[in-house]
Amino acid sequence: MSGLAPLAARIDASTPAHRDRAIDGLRALALLAVPTGHWMLGGFTLDEDGAIHNASPLSAFGAFAPVSWVLQMLGVFFLVGGYASAHSYRRRPGGTTDWLKGRVARLGRPVLGVTAVWAALIAALTGAGVPEDTLRTGATLVVQPLWFVGVYVVVTALTPLCVRAARRLGGWAAAPLLLSVAAVDLLRYGPYAGAVPSWLSVLNVLPGWLFAYQLGVSWGENRIGPRGAQLLAAGGAVLFAVLIAVFHYPASMVGVPGEARTNSHPPSLLVLALASAQSGAAILLRERLGRLLARPALWAPVVLVNLSAMTILCWHQTAMLAAAVPASYAGAVPGLTTAPDTLGWVAARAAWLPVFAALLVVIGRYARVFEPPWHDVGAARRATAGVLALGFTAFALGLA
Repeated sequence: MSGLAPLAARIDASTPAHRDRAIDGLRALALLAVPTGHWMLGGFTLDEDGAIHNASPLSAFGAFAPVSWVLQMLGVFFLVGGYASAHSYRRRPGGTTDWLKGRVARLGRPVLGVTAVWAALIAALTGAGVPEDTLRTGATLVVQPLWFVGVYVVVTALTPLCVRAARRLGGWAAAPLLLSVAAVDLLRYGPYAGAVPSWLSVLNVLPGWLFAYQLGVSWGENRIGPRGAQLLAAGGAVLFAVLIAVFHYPASMVGVPGEARTNSHPPSLLVLALASAQSGAAILLRERLGRLLARPALWAPVVLVNLSAMTILCWHQTAMLAAAVPASYAGAVPGLTTAPDTLGWVAARAAWLPVFAALLVVIGRYARVFEPPWHDVGAARRATAGVLALGFTAFALGLA
């Protein structure tokens, strides 16, 4: 541990004075909640042929739903993303198009990398005799967090409009988005739900996730102060409680197998209520968090997590699968291939978390090559990666 102190000191000393440590800290916290949530709330079962299938402990432990309230921090991630985009857009050296191209490329490279590598892995593992159902389970898990990148690209492209809305309306620029989601929820869950087509819920995808991003842009434009943050936190908490207690929204923030309704895919009004409460709390705690992260020992991990943001997002499911797939050949391994329906499974899965984290660190050491600009990657290799990525996507969606 004594050897880590000089490293932390060097990282602290190299941090520019103008760096907003609280924003980076919030981003790191939201990032780490993603793998933690997927690792704890996603289990496997083993069939008679030795293939693994997805399962959820929430099917057996409905009382664990509040855990998803803590681990569902995408609202904070979009909030911080909007804040950072507002500042980046204001400082852009060139035009809006160049700014957007740079942001999209930074998000797209790691996604292209993980999907291309997985296309090659599927071919190799098929040849090695790994069951097809196991491979499809793995492909589903890998794709699961990548939807976020697509949505994030869209909301990032809307940054110029969000900035204009923030400058005109302040924090209230997010209100129409909340009302839009509420209207769709009323149609799909209200008295006329039986006459409403199922595709209508898709209308919630963009406003549902743009809500927190718009709040972040308004915050970055200095249009949300302490009073507005208090209103967001209190209003979001009250709305969250009313939706669960009075309107019987599912308590879990993630989908539960067998349940007719889900809050996150696409987002329901409950997701926006939670995002509002979290956003208000984040804004109110900003200065305190910034002072806390002035300590080098706390700041250094935040820097490392932020530098590996897309690697963590894209590869954390692969880290879990790197443990679960080999374990499937050993039969019933507690916390990995046993059904997630006992408290013993919960304890065993918690014990596996450090293993998953270590595997992610090892994988990330090589996968981070996809994050920086691909200056030395020729057109042929880029085209090959694109073809492989399309092949993996077709496989994951059941089209191949």
